[in-house]
Amino acid sequence: MSSAASTAFPSANARVPPRERIIAAASDLFYRHGIRAVGVEAIAEAAGTNKMTLYRHFDSKDELVAEYLRCLARSGAKFWQELEVAHPGDPRAQLRGWLAAMQAHVLDADQRGCALANAAVELPEKEHPARCVIEQYKSEQRGRLVRLCAVCGVDEPELLADELFLLLEGAHVSAQSLGPNGPASRLVRMGEAVIASHIPTSSSLAPR
Repeated sequence: MSSAASTAFPSANARVPPRERIIAAASDLFYRHGIRAVGVEAIAEAAGTNKMTLYRHFDSKDELVAEYLRCLARSGAKFWQELEVAHPGDPRAQLRGWLAAMQAHVLDADQRGCALANAAVELPEKEHPARCVIEQYKSEQRGRLVRLCAVCGVDEPELLADELFLLLEGAHVSAQSLGPNGPASRLVRMGEAVIASHIPTSSSLAPR
């Protein structure tokens, strides 16, 4: 999904290759506890391996962090593909499906917001290998929204996309500070209102 989260994993399943176990363990620990708070020892233990094996697959913790975020970005791209398959040729339905999925994710009590946004806060160093992953993903997410809004035929697709993008980012923060019953619970309703404000009521793409 566009707002990536953690990955469940069989921490010590010997049938799973070490590299996959390491990435899965790191994904869960980084998301739950924060990137800075988790050391390679804890990751290796959770993956049922050791530091030597971890460093055989990843030159550094920073590289492991970057791969963790790449996996989330690939998951997000897959979500958009599934959305297109679920609503072929219906951009408005795709937007509505995106909003519904984002609200479900935001309000999930087991989630801690957008993993890539969280990582961006923890990793302010521009030279960190994960920064380009974060920036590219967020840029692609915005680009997908712009293209989808353009297909809907609105006059200012970039403006609508940015409004929806910022609405989602704010919902993540609100859910963490005010809980699922706060403003984040109205993400779909507010998103629909924003979309409707850009689409003439006479349009065939108006809300159904």
